[in-house]
Amino acid sequence: MFQVEGRARRCCDGTARREILRVGGLSLFGSLTLPRLLRAAETVPSDRPRRIEAIILLNLYGGPSHLDMFDLKPDAPVEIRGEFNPIATSVPGLSICEHLPKLARRMHKGTLIRSVSHVYNSHNPYAMLTGFTGGDDRENYYTKRTDYPGIPAVCTHLGLGPHDMPGSVFLPALPGYSQGLRRAGPYGGYLGRQCDPLFTDCDPRFPHEFDFDKSFYDPVPPSGAPRLPSIDALPELTVDRMQARTSLLSQADAQLAGFERSRDFANMNHFQRKAIDLLTSSRARAAFDLSTETEDTRRLYGTSLYGNSLLVARKLIEAGVTFVGVTTESRGAGHWDSHEKNFSMLKSFNLPNLDEIASALIDDMDSRGLLDSNLVVIMGEMGRAPRVNGKAGRDHWPQCGFSLLFGGGVKPGFVFGASDKTASYPTDHPVSPGDLLATMYHLLGIDPSTPLNDLAGRPTPIAHGGRPILEILS
Repeated sequence: MFQVEGRARRCCDGTARREILRVGGLSLFGSLTLPRLLRAAETVPSDRPRRIEAIILLNLYGGPSHLDMFDLKPDAPVEIRGEFNPIATSVPGLSICEHLPKLARRMHKGTLIRSVSHVYNSHNPYAMLTGFTGGDDRENYYTKRTDYPGIPAVCTHLGLGPHDMPGSVFLPALPGYSQGLRRAGPYGGYLGRQCDPLFTDCDPRFPHEFDFDKSFYDPVPPSGAPRLPSIDALPELTVDRMQARTSLLSQADAQLAGFERSRDFANMNHFQRKAIDLLTSSRARAAFDLSTETEDTRRLYGTSLYGNSLLVARKLIEAGVTFVGVTTESRGAGHWDSHEKNFSMLKSFNLPNLDEIASALIDDMDSRGLLDSNLVVIMGEMGRAPRVNGKAGRDHWPQCGFSLLFGGGVKPGFVFGASDKTASYPTDHPVSPGDLLATMYHLLGIDPSTPLNDLAGRPTPIAHGGRPILEILS
């Protein structure tokens, strides 16, 4: 049994949950049962042209402030425009935040969407990963069997990628792990747990001790790297015990050896044994072994948990994984839920870190010839409120936000959509999460109108009516 032990954590809505996740939470077998080796009879390969090989999604968990990043309104009143100033970019006429200078020099390589809009006010990535925006926060806060499947699960269901690697992976851990939750979005839902992505584990390090709740708006930067998931059959394997194991590869070896010495190994079925084979395969292990990277590459990505996660993400798509999600979530800094101290949170860590790691990924992929054949998507589950509140924060605002795309299939140096003078609502080409998902499916060669049957046998299109944004495609 794998457990995450600790006290309850609060969410920004005041919800408290015991931080204990049992089988199915961080379970290897619950999240990966090798469905692509046993493709279901109903799976129909797509004959549509495939323009990209893989997608890396950088999920800015908590709701990044579009007003303070990629859609500044310098002529608006101070309570709207906030504290930051715009700077010019490599795209004539396009300005972004002064705290994103590296990305400013790379905007000619990507497409910026300034009109992402929906009504799903929740911190889980359910809407952005499934395209479904008709949910309710109370109903869809946690993953459940009746959920719609996310794009990572659909990629796995359709058998994309090589047979000896997972179809989708989430780094550095499952969304919600820092608060003891399993947030809806990336899972297989009614497709079954065999379509869940592979979730990695992590043990972030911090420069000093702190109280997570009291430091929520004064976050402490996390460093470290994601690691392969633990093998769940070892009894009472806790995070405290896992933290003592500093070597990724020796950890996997030790867990496998423990399995082989136990009677449980003899009782494991074929699919569980195959999962262990994957866990200890050379390709999977190599993707997580950062020691093989040059010092220059390591320096490029920095030491933050999210920079190392993006470096692993690049290695995973090189190894053939189709969809890799990286969520900026930890017990320290990284979340974008800035109800208080919005500007100090952004300029102290979030914006400089995003500027460093996103630019590193773009440059690294470009230098390796990977950018033209793969897609990088940077977005969050919502934007932030136009008006600064009394605690120097910005509240939830799903009505307007952004998405930034680099790489295969999208126009370089292109801006799509626009918002009104306070960045409250789109005024031009509103884009739904379903449209974004449909665009990703389209680039992967998957028809976004493909129906999948839910538990009651009702067919639902995988992009929930979303249409590819053809205007941004090259």
